[in-house]
Amino acid sequence: MAQHVNGVVNWTTFGQTRALIGNDFAKILGYYRDDAAKCVVAVEQAYKLRDAVGMVRPAHTLKGDSLQFGGEAIGRLAEQIEHSARRCVEEHSAPDSLDMEILRLRPLLVETLAQFERELNKSAVGAAVPVRRLGFGRKAG
Repeated sequence: MAQHVNGVVNWTTFGQTRALIGNDFAKILGYYRDDAAKCVVAVEQAYKLRDAVGMVRPAHTLKGDSLQFGGEAIGRLAEQIEHSARRCVEEHSAPDSLDMEILRLRPLLVETLAQFERELNKSAVGAAVPVRRLGFGRKAG
């Protein structure tokens, strides 16, 4: 089966997951949004501390969850970060060479979520789908 990918989202996977989950898709996607934001913050914080061990789990979680929803680009970036962090753990070194990947992580998640929301809003004929602002752990106030 051909995969329709726009560079950020694999729409075939998105559609398959949506069909599988059914009516609760928007709610489950909301859980992904919240968890993904927490993972990004955890990876960023661990990177600032040069803590490769602390980067592995949130990068792994972000990778798996993103790919399940079709977040191809963010999933692959998280995979790169995870593999680099694991290599650093094995070599007992700091993850000093991930600057570019870490800088791309947050904007790529924001873009992925925006595309997901646009797709949900396009297909929600007559139904209001709440668009939530991505706060990355801070209360909007």
